Amino acid sequence: MKIDAIRTYVLKAPTKKSFYSSQGLFAGRKSLLVEIITDEGIVGWGEGGQYGPAEPVRACIDAVLAPALIGQNPLTPSVHWDKMYATNRDFGTKGPYLEALSALDIAMWDITGKYHSARVADLLGGARRESVAAYGTGFYYPGDAPDRVDPGQIEAEAAAKLEIGFDMLKAKIGLLSIEEDRKRLELIRQYVGTGVDLLVDCNHAYTFNAARRMGDVLADLGVLWFEEPVVPEDKAGYRKLRDVCPVAVAGGEAEYGRFGFASLILGGCVDIAQPDLCVSGGISEWIKIQAVASVTGVTVVPHIWGSGVALGAALQVLSATPPSVYTARSIPLLNEPVMEFDTTDNPLRSELITVPFALEEG
Repeated sequence: MKIDAIRTYVLKAPTKKSFYSSQGLFAGRKSLLVEIITDEGIVGWGEGGQYGPAEPVRACIDAVLAPALIGQNPLTPSVHWDKMYATNRDFGTKGPYLEALSALDIAMWDITGKYHSARVADLLGGARRESVAAYGTGFYYPGDAPDRVDPGQIEAEAAAKLEIGFDMLKAKIGLLSIEEDRKRLELIRQYVGTGVDLLVDCNHAYTFNAARRMGDVLADLGVLWFEEPVVPEDKAGYRKLRDVCPVAVAGGEAEYGRFGFASLILGGCVDIAQPDLCVSGGISEWIKIQAVASVTGVTVVPHIWGSGVALGAALQVLSATPPSVYTARSIPLLNEPVMEFDTTDNPLRSELITVPFALEEG
């Protein structure tokens, strides 16, 4: 089998409502899909270009990476990954190049699964589970009034998430003061009760000192993890915080490849590593990142932000991911992997694929 053509598609879709994280306003969704077409008619899909503009990722594929793959056998994605990474090492180990490499890698794994009539999970060693617990990401700041704590709005969102069946929820913090975000989290806890696990994500809004203060607040509210507490470049801040924070420290959505995650994990920076398959190198790198994490007992939970393609890829790797610690009983997050399911409007997930993924009882 050979690759005949590689096509890229920049996708943009407005959302019904705008919302804020600590880093800015979101008024729509965007991504880049790659389609790899083979001479045997098998087509594979991959995704990248979710974070910043998708156009630079497209340029990396169209101008640099795709020409190297045309005419090659797509059934050896890891071989191609290593060769392209090594060829571009002097200038392309992070950012758009790694997103582009991620998209191509996912598409080649898609082709490989179709060629062998097997799920990618089976190619990765076998499915260990047929379903995975999802946590609902939400409680963003409203786009029309981000600096106002609205109890009615928080209560309505909490009720909607519980009705869907979530028993694990993640809230955004970091746009307001620590005290104001405490009020928001107290309201969320009040409305969802003590039977629901809470996680928080500040999108690297804090300095070490502010993050340390917020860690105490989170512990008081029974929050299980503190995501991206400091900027991703501040590995020393991550290490210091992990030493003193009473809540598990999570991070890695802005990290790239096995080498970046080796620094994060082996450097003692996180309890939970969060590679995004469409950013950190695709499925081939996920295997290596998972292996590094297993050495130190760090849990790997993928960050998921993209379309239905990204969600599908994440489900396959999570199906094959071993428990972080083997016990006779499997408990989500304690020893079983969990997956992120963003609850904001996402047309690229809900409308792009013909049969959307179903969320049932969480």
